[in-house]
Amino acid sequence: MNENETLLKNYDSISEDVKFVSKSLIRLKILAALFEESQTMKSLTEKTSLSYSSISSAIHSLELKGYVFRESNKYFLSNNMKLYMNYVLEFKSIVNLLNKFFNILDGHVVTMIPNQSVYELYLLGNAKLLESDGVDVYKIYNYIENAINEAENLKCILPFFYDDFNNALNALVDKGAFVEVMVPEDIYETFEEKSEIRYLSSFDGDERFLLIVSDKIMILGLFKNNGFFDQNRLLTSKNSDAIEWANNLFKNFKNKNK
Repeated sequence: MNENETLLKNYDSISEDVKFVSKSLIRLKILAALFEESQTMKSLTEKTSLSYSSISSAIHSLELKGYVFRESNKYFLSNNMKLYMNYVLEFKSIVNLLNKFFNILDGHVVTMIPNQSVYELYLLGNAKLLESDGVDVYKIYNYIENAINEAENLKCILPFFYDDFNNALNALVDKGAFVEVMVPEDIYETFEEKSEIRYLSSFDGDERFLLIVSDKIMILGLFKNNGFFDQNRLLTSKNSDAIEWANNLFKNFKNKNK
């Protein structure tokens, strides 16, 4: 049994801590900086590029939880929290991911990602952030459609109905490919009427995201805090570890919404 599996057996006892840490990118960035070495307020603002007020508020909540303590003018990560973060989040790898993917996490809804998938974020180490360049307004949608067209098997969480995606999915089904799709309950009837997908299910709730995972690629798209899908950036990878993470995310989300 590996460390993450051991951790999941004790999930109930640590779930509240995981939720507290993982729901705030500001807290994560502060913990990442302190994981490397102790910091002053000034060095924290320089290292994280966060405002003084944001750090002050977040670090106060971390102190109250006992995750952080202060000596003289420096902040330190508590020994328990250092072990905890190293064990739960493979934090040495997460430090780099936080900076690399800040644009897709900051200002986006991420709370719907099951905590089991948060534990395995280190598997995304080779993923890249794909951003539109302002010239090709359909760059993101074309990238997703091409990924669907090239798949031999496919699992998707689709938060909206888009004709071109649906046509590509139907073409896969016609070729005999395995296709499984989860969609929000309020658009389930539209998919049921217009798609040929055999393995189609729905989920309830307002927190949505886009996930495409095939034998060749994984794609993650998020909604902004204003409720609109971010059409300008995706997290994507053809690395086997990232594809494994995406498959686990699909499974975890499906189990969560049974």
